[in-house]
This record gives sequence, C-alpha cells and structure tokens, in this order.
Amino acid sequence: MKKLTILSAAVMIALSAPAALAKVSQADADKLGTSLTPLGAEKAANADGSIPAWGGGISKPIAGYTKGMHHPDPFPSDKALFTITNANKAQYAEFLSPGQKELFEVYPDTYKMNVYESRRTAAVPQYVYDATKVNAARAELVSQGNGITGATIGVPFPIPANGLEVIWNHILRFRGVDVETYRSQAAPMSNGSYTLVETAEAIRFEYSRPEVTLDKLKETNTLFYFKQVVTQPARLAGTALLVKETMDQEALPRQAWTYNTGQRRVRKAPNVAFDTPGTVSDGLRTTDDFDMFNGSPMRYNWELVGKKELYIPYNDYRLHSDALKYDQILKPGHINPEYARYEKHRVWEVKATLKEGMRHTYKTRVFYIDEDSWQISVTDIYDNRDELYRVGVAHSINYYEVPTLWSTLEVFHDLQSRRYLAMGLDNEGRMYNFDASLSEANFTPDALRRAGIR
Repeated sequence: MKKLTILSAAVMIALSAPAALAKVSQADADKLGTSLTPLGAEKAANADGSIPAWGGGISKPIAGYTKGMHHPDPFPSDKALFTITNANKAQYAEFLSPGQKELFEVYPDTYKMNVYESRRTAAVPQYVYDATKVNAARAELVSQGNGITGATIGVPFPIPANGLEVIWNHILRFRGVDVETYRSQAAPMSNGSYTLVETAEAIRFEYSRPEVTLDKLKETNTLFYFKQVVTQPARLAGTALLVKETMDQEALPRQAWTYNTGQRRVRKAPNVAFDTPGTVSDGLRTTDDFDMFNGSPMRYNWELVGKKELYIPYNDYRLHSDALKYDQILKPGHINPEYARYEKHRVWEVKATLKEGMRHTYKTRVFYIDEDSWQISVTDIYDNRDELYRVGVAHSINYYEVPTLWSTLEVFHDLQSRRYLAMGLDNEGRMYNFDASLSEANFTPDALRRAGIR
C-alpha cells in the first residue's frame, strides 16, 4: 500500500522506535494552524486534489437546524462518484484496508461502497484548538505508555511520534463536555431477524472541561465518567454499568461497577476491560472495542506504520437520518450499503500487536485513524491464528452544534460467524443532548443503583 510522507525523515526514524516520552519542539508546535490544521492534520490537499485542503470544517450549525433535531445533511445534492463492488474492487485496492477487501469477498453479491466527494468537515471549538497547541509542547506518556501527563482539553499529541501517542489522541479526542445519548444496538441473525437493545447513556468528560487544569486532572486522575442503563427489551431493562476512566491507569486502573436487576445489587466489576465480551453484544465485540478502542493500551505493542489514503465512512448524515427506520438499515450480513457514504481521507495507520505473555482474544489490530478528527474510522482485527477475525467500521458525522466529529453508528463484522453488531442506532430515538448538566454525583454506585431500578 502506498504510504505518504510523514512530516520529516526524523519523524520516520521515530516511527519504528519504542514509545518516546519527549515533547515536540516549539517550532514544530507552531506548525499547528499554519502548515498543519490546529489538530495536527496536513492542511493542504493531496497531490491529485481528490482530498481537498482543510478550510475549517463545519464550525457552526447549518441553516434549518435546531437543537434536538436529527442533523440535516449539509450536502443533500451530493451524488456518488462511483461504487466499489466485489467485481471492481481490484481497481481501488490501494485505498482499501485488508478487512474492507475481505467484506467484498464474504458478501460478493450484496456488499458495496458508494464513494462520494471528500468533504473535510471536522471541527472543534476554538478553546480545544488553543489547548492542543499548548499540549503539543508539554504532553508526555507516562507509566510505559499506560497514562499521560501535561495535557488538558485538546488532543495531547497533535504531532505524534509513535503509535501510542496516536491511540491516546483517539481516546482523548474532543466529544463535548456533558453528554446524554439515547442509542440502540442490534446483532442480526443470518436471516436478518434481530432484537433491539435500547440504552440511555451519560458521559461527563473531565478531561475536556473548559475550566480543567493540569493540577485538577492529576489530583483526580479521572478522564471521564460513563454510565449506561439498558431500557429495552423488558428482560434486560435496568441492567446498568458505571465506569470511571483514569488518566494514569498504572497508578489506578479503570474503576467499574455493574447493577444486576435480578440481584438488585451494585457490584464492583474489575473485569469490564480488555477482551471481556461487551455488554449485551451477543459476543460480537470485546469491551475494548467500544468506541472502536477504549481503555488501557498496556497489552499491546503499538507501531505507527505511517499515513495513507483510505476510503472511510464520513459525513454519514443519510445513515443518521430520522427518515430511516431500523428495518431499512439492518439487513442480513451487513447494514444496507445504500445509506452509507464513503470518502477518501488521509488516515494514520497504527498496528497493535499483543505483547509476549499478555492475553487477549485479538492478537493483532490495525487501526485507521482520521487525521482531521483522530476518530478511528476502520479497524482490521486478527485472531491468534493470524487470520482476519473482525472488521470494525465507524460511520461518522459532524455534530455541528458542538462542533465535534463523532460516530453515529459503529458496526463490527464478525467474519467467522458472518454476523455483525450495529451500535449507536438513533434514527427512531431521541438525539444526543450535548447541553446536559452532569455532576460527579450522577456517577456514583448509589446513582447507578437508582438508575437501574425498574
């Protein structure tokens, strides 16, 4: 696969080195907002213009939008430039991941990718850009890469030197401050039948708060709080999960609690991490698959392979629309490809290889991370036989009232069972609330018990 130049030869040398702890120079930090975007992407267009220059993204709501709506498509007149199918995939192989190619092989008659004009819509608030520039010159990995220091609010490593820094950029990318979501997930059977699981989630991002300080983050050692309550189906309603994610996971690993409706008790849940099966996922994802990757990176060696161009889901407003019903999206084998939008973007390629002596269902994971937002867009997952096992795909939009680019639907394809898990369905539900007012009192074991009672 064709690799693109990465800043300089000096950085290329660093890519194959162990995780570096050094901060970038002020001269490099000053490239942010000039030759680089404020978050560290290449500002210029690519050589043939198929990826345009970044012009600021969508930084405010578009005409006709009011809060609470499903987000209208900013590009309603766009038509697909071409469609990739199993028959012509070789023509576009340079811009497809191995996992994407395998999906064409597994579903030769039904799987396809409609490719549209590339629109670099990613944007975040100005205070996040400002914090990112400060972080660039002071952020460091600590605890053998199992934590960070010297960063607040913005991307910690906008000019990354290694794979660990890139994955921390994904983990800490800006997604709002206090957020409530109402999402559903489904794991269709081979015939397309499914049971919808509905959840209510709340997230308080300590790291992203405008008023947060380095001292406060060090004192609390908290990145965010997360609470999830299952509301449907009735047999699962009230099942609840609480997570406190830490900034230095060696000093204090993730703290988690669960509420079981049958026992009507809150229990500490130290196993809510790594390859423990995800909540009500029918065994089709691991806990650390949530948000494409989350939690401690300690079990893997992380290699920054480089940067390349890839067809990834982007500006998937049609897939996000409340004009669609779940039955229109969820089909046997994979989601309905007619509603998905793919664009060519530059991505960072990071390879995670299981460390010797560590255990995980996944031996190797290759992540493709959007340069503009640090959102993992595609992940190819290999089992302990070195065979492709799963392919994860994040369909993203710019939630322009914030603004932030975040997934609206994540799909994990299990190539062995030929099933998939669709997470984040919101077409028939309420829209995300980015104006929630959440306190730490919302994220205690007692609060979890109260939320779980049905």
